[in-house]
Amino acid sequence: MKNLVIVESPAKAKTIEKFLGSSYKVIASYGHVRDLPRGEFGIDVENNFRLKYVIPAKARKRVNILKKEAQKYPLIILATDPDREGEAIAWHITQILEPAKKNQVCQRIVFYEITKKAICEALKNPRGIDFNLVDAQQARRVLDRIVGYKLSPLLWKKVKSGLSAGRVQSVALKLIVEREREIQSFKPQEYWKIEALLQKILNSKSENQFIATLTKKDDKVIPKLGIKNKKEVDKILADLKNAEYKVTKITEKETKRYPRPPFITSTLQQDAFNKFRFSTKKTMFLAQQLYEGIEIESRRLGLITYMRTDSFHLAQEALEKIRNKIKALYGQDYLPLKPCTYKNKAKTTQEAHEAIRPTDVDLEPEKIKNYLTADQYKLYKLIWQRTLASQMKEALFDEIVCDIQAKNYTFQAKGLKLKFLGFLKVYEEIKLKENILPPLKEGEILKLKRLIPQQKFTEPPKRYTEGSLVKKLEENGIGRPSTYAPIITTIQERGYVTKEKKYLKPKEIGFIVNDLLTQHFPKIIDIGFTAKMEVELDKIAQGQIKWLPVIKNFYYPFIDHLKNKFAEIEKIKLPEKKTGEICEKCGREMVIKEGRFGEFLACSGFPQCQNTKPLIEETKFLCPLCGNKVIKRKTKNSQVFYGCSSYPSCKFATWDEPVEKPCPKCQGLMVKKKGIIKCLRCDYQEVLPKV
Repeated sequence: MKNLVIVESPAKAKTIEKFLGSSYKVIASYGHVRDLPRGEFGIDVENNFRLKYVIPAKARKRVNILKKEAQKYPLIILATDPDREGEAIAWHITQILEPAKKNQVCQRIVFYEITKKAICEALKNPRGIDFNLVDAQQARRVLDRIVGYKLSPLLWKKVKSGLSAGRVQSVALKLIVEREREIQSFKPQEYWKIEALLQKILNSKSENQFIATLTKKDDKVIPKLGIKNKKEVDKILADLKNAEYKVTKITEKETKRYPRPPFITSTLQQDAFNKFRFSTKKTMFLAQQLYEGIEIESRRLGLITYMRTDSFHLAQEALEKIRNKIKALYGQDYLPLKPCTYKNKAKTTQEAHEAIRPTDVDLEPEKIKNYLTADQYKLYKLIWQRTLASQMKEALFDEIVCDIQAKNYTFQAKGLKLKFLGFLKVYEEIKLKENILPPLKEGEILKLKRLIPQQKFTEPPKRYTEGSLVKKLEENGIGRPSTYAPIITTIQERGYVTKEKKYLKPKEIGFIVNDLLTQHFPKIIDIGFTAKMEVELDKIAQGQIKWLPVIKNFYYPFIDHLKNKFAEIEKIKLPEKKTGEICEKCGREMVIKEGRFGEFLACSGFPQCQNTKPLIEETKFLCPLCGNKVIKRKTKNSQVFYGCSSYPSCKFATWDEPVEKPCPKCQGLMVKKKGIIKCLRCDYQEVLPKV
């Protein structure tokens, strides 16, 4: 007789059913089957914080199918994801099935990769529901519900409707706003750098020329900001007039570059952003697909281990296969004597999952490239390379440091030459930047070709990217592997933050909300307090503390404080930007207002006049199809695009940024795209110089 296996997603169900064969029926719950109600608080505070769970409308049909199917099988196996969220889903499934069950038995299994071996091993070791994990998930859900449902109405009343606060999202917003204020208050400082282009006297070939940088005066190090202005530069250049440049010291040493650990959720998100500009949401979507299974030569295979993890651990069997693969591909010289181990420096590490790795290292990226989408291939290759590299020897370089004396000034030249590729062998498509000095010896006199003074200015700190924000959150113990992507997505969808190129920039409403929360609810958006709550959630998951006292200790002081603030805080009047444009309906001036989906034009006579229009920015470019003006517009998600002003009669639109110069071939509109500029009217294009 068949047994029933329940997982979350249909893709996962499809993969697992192929492994298990005819003895098992595998169906999907399509995620959560119960949740707190959307339209009400759903937490009975007076009755010991009892939670009111309901079946969401979108899940009702699926729940009925689960109940019907469950009655047909003697054994029900819950195979949801191996984390707190997955454990909670498994428990909720048992709750909805309980009234329909007769003599059926429910078992819980966990696995960290969707392979036949891992699943069969899990089936041999079933267990019951881990209520510590369920309690930790419920505690997080309740904390987030308390802040979201109790604090958001204050924002509606005191700022404007439609806003929201979140226990973790508000901390992320605070980081972005604080960084923006650092940038705004930054005052650049002028400084100068002086370099010398030098050459061996006996050999005038260009490869014997090299650059040395001024580092010392009177044997004292010149700090980065030590040369402050051109007057000081001119004094140094005058001092160096007719100076002899002599090699006084050559230091040679071997330096090592070590591989980085295998990927965890946060580092995968950072690397995918840095290399491919994948958003955290996109990275997790692609990773989910690779985890759940891809059809390869009529077989459905899970290609990577579970992608929500903060552990660098690799299973012993996986390590052996990885080491064998390294030996087969690159030889014994690239293999350390024993496996490399890594310690997580993060403040806390959740459940002891494995790191993210390929389920089978023999499935090399190039072998399965044709079965993957372009983006799936990029992410899989990234994971495959990082996994192998993490278990390879370090790269070796010869570093030469050469001190060159000119009067009482010291210049320094550094040379770096690769000696042994080590783990970099995996990344051979990446060109290494070597700086090879010509052969020099102590006492040698060099010829000065020219001195190169360079004016520079200190730069403000960079805005966060999605990748660097994830890194900051992780460093401070904010959020967990499953929450990074939703946090970053939420603050953008709420209209608090916009993405300019690759950087996250707070919008005006983001400043206003952050300032209100910072002034009146400093504890809620305090990084230390939020990190402490994460530690307590971890302790609940490990069975060290109970969830109810944690909730009570948070709830009662928070609610008392919130009541006072409802009475204390005055209504904030949002600033309106004047435009000079007149409303065609009532004659009042149109102003720019901030909405959930960005800025728009609205009549200043609201609510008497409710006229609104999209905000359009004219450009000097002409449409390549009809010759009318091209305008700059934004989507609901604040993405910029360019389109014809005569839309809908002309459908021209492009995501690519127009450039000023017309096409030299046909005078058509040129746009910039991925290192080239191309004409939208003819086939002309040219490669942009690399900066």
